[in-house]
Amino acid sequence: MIRRIFLIALFCVMPCYKIVFAQQNLSGSDRPIEITAKESLEWHRNEKFFQANVDVRVVQGETTLLSEVLTAKYRESENNSMDIHTITATGAIVQIVMQESKAFGQKAVYEVDKAYAVMTGDNLKLISPDQQVTARDELQYWVDQGRLKAVGNAVAIRADDKIEADTLIADFKEDKNGKRVLKSLQAVGNVVITTPEEILTGNNAVYNADTNIAEINENVKITKDQNVLEGSKAEVDLNTNISKMYGGVTQEGGRVRGVFYPGSVEKPK
Repeated sequence: MIRRIFLIALFCVMPCYKIVFAQQNLSGSDRPIEITAKESLEWHRNEKFFQANVDVRVVQGETTLLSEVLTAKYRESENNSMDIHTITATGAIVQIVMQESKAFGQKAVYEVDKAYAVMTGDNLKLISPDQQVTARDELQYWVDQGRLKAVGNAVAIRADDKIEADTLIADFKEDKNGKRVLKSLQAVGNVVITTPEEILTGNNAVYNADTNIAEINENVKITKDQNVLEGSKAEVDLNTNISKMYGGVTQEGGRVRGVFYPGSVEKPK
């Protein structure tokens, strides 16, 4: 994705049509962006947009976007260069490939000025080597902030663990090697966390990658076999494997409540 794009050349190369832009992307790279299409590449001068049709491929460095139709709207600057402000990709399957991650949808819109991208359609999905995220309504990404939001029946699966919520928000940061890694994960609304050992539910949850501690808040319940533990807040320390449940104003008498069935589990945690 790009912040500013300046037109260098437009030319036809059989059997594909190609357009190449010199540009500066959000990470400061000076790599060019190349758009190719199988059927045609149109320049609508009056309406100020380009349109690529059929088997469209957009490549910039390690990022590739695939779609059936792509439009790039631009504005003309004072020096007669072309400043792209909105890129829209549509198709039965729109795919964005970046390093080892792939995002799938049916429509992707990138607002260049805001550095904001949103993907919609059926079967929204983001796949990386160690996890998968799906959503019903939208996948949103703020490029500068490194924030990803999955909206509507959002589900994240990693190994044997699964977290479900109305909305999932992941914030990333750069590590010492310049790669973006997870900073925190928020789950908002109707949170359900399922592991091979237990099921945790609550109104919202936050995971801090730096401390490796997760918090589940409001109407919290932990279920393991027949055993149930209820409270206002739960804290799970993944470093020590110690979980704490707290009472609060949302609990009767402000007390934590636990119901245990002897012999219901072989090795209680």
